[in-house]
Amino acid sequence: MEITLLLPSDPQRLELFGPADQHLRLLQNELQIRITARDETVFLDGSEPNVRRGADILDRMQKRLIKRGRLQEQDIREILDQSRNQVRPQREEVIEVYSNKGIIEPFTKGQLHYIKTMHRNDLTFCTGPAGTGKTYLAVAVAVSMLKKKQIRKIVLARPAVEAGERLGFLPGDLQAKVNPYLRPLLDSLEDMMEFGQMRKFMEMDIIEIIPLAFMRGRTLNEAVVICDEAQNTSPSQMLMFLTRLGRGSKMIITGDITQVDLEKGQTSGMVDAVRTLSGIDGIGVIELSEADIVRHNLVHNIVQAYERKKQKTD
Repeated sequence: MEITLLLPSDPQRLELFGPADQHLRLLQNELQIRITARDETVFLDGSEPNVRRGADILDRMQKRLIKRGRLQEQDIREILDQSRNQVRPQREEVIEVYSNKGIIEPFTKGQLHYIKTMHRNDLTFCTGPAGTGKTYLAVAVAVSMLKKKQIRKIVLARPAVEAGERLGFLPGDLQAKVNPYLRPLLDSLEDMMEFGQMRKFMEMDIIEIIPLAFMRGRTLNEAVVICDEAQNTSPSQMLMFLTRLGRGSKMIITGDITQVDLEKGQTSGMVDAVRTLSGIDGIGVIELSEADIVRHNLVHNIVQAYERKKQKTD
């Protein structure tokens, strides 16, 4: 099979191909296809699956080059690693968001299963290592549902637990004190919505980002309620959070149960809840793995190294 791609006439094209077409040669060797470049035209020839994968990888390379302004061999290898686990979602399996990004797609089979589970269930637990998109995809589903007016509110909560260090007294008002704990949730939102729109929704209380402790006594109707870093909740905190679920609402609970920052001997509320509630109709449990990591390729290697260390000490 042969595919012809027309690239924009851009001085960055040389950066895309790499020094002496090094990036294209890397793709050829990895995918076992023939790639020929003539000015703005690229020809890909080989087996149909590999040629289509090559075209998709070239598209990802262009997007990364535009976003970062540079493209190195490590970037190509990272994109290749991601494409090995990549799935091709159907239209109903992509997530529509507000920003110029337009849609967010799952990169791996695990992420695709996660999205389906969130859509099908009113309560979803998702565990997995860093970089698997647990929080990012949960926020994307919430933003998409808000866009479609399927809900009226998004509530993002996180336990204010320090990750192995004592921060001591933090200056400022309450918002300034809790902001460091809630920053990852803000980062996800800022990637999906125009900044002005996000701030407007926060001022109107359509989007609320709060410490978990502030959830007590509330009932949340027609909302998507997300608890991030839930491995750091106690069983009583988790029960309190779960019982906030109101009419027409959806809850998504995410965490990495290998990174619990509770005091030694304390039981994780997330671990306890998954064990207690698994098998109940309407509750989905997803476990993402190293294969679903979509951050920098080094994150995958780091997780694997720590897992090997843990196995040796067990």
